[in-house]
Amino acid sequence: MNRRSHFKFHLYVAGDAPNSAKAIANLATFCRTHLAERYEIEIVDVFREPKRALAEGIFMTPTLIALTPPPVRRIVGTLSHTQTVLLALGLVGLAE
Repeated sequence: MNRRSHFKFHLYVAGDAPNSAKAIANLATFCRTHLAERYEIEIVDVFREPKRALAEGIFMTPTLIALTPPPVRRIVGTLSHTQTVLLALGLVGLAE
């Protein structure tokens, strides 16, 4: 992976639950800060699309699926620990 990789995310949330709102805000801030103009985010509400969530194996929310660049990665939680998200996405050392 390089500094110019494009990231595609699906964030599975549960309506307007507080943790879902936090995850949406944290992901948006993270992407603006670390992935400027190199990301796409799709928010998927499991209440509106339960079959899709089950097909993707989503059993907890919020869950972030990073589809690209490979490998596919999953992060469960509000995404509030930036360093953990950087590490999970393989961006440690690239973000500085």
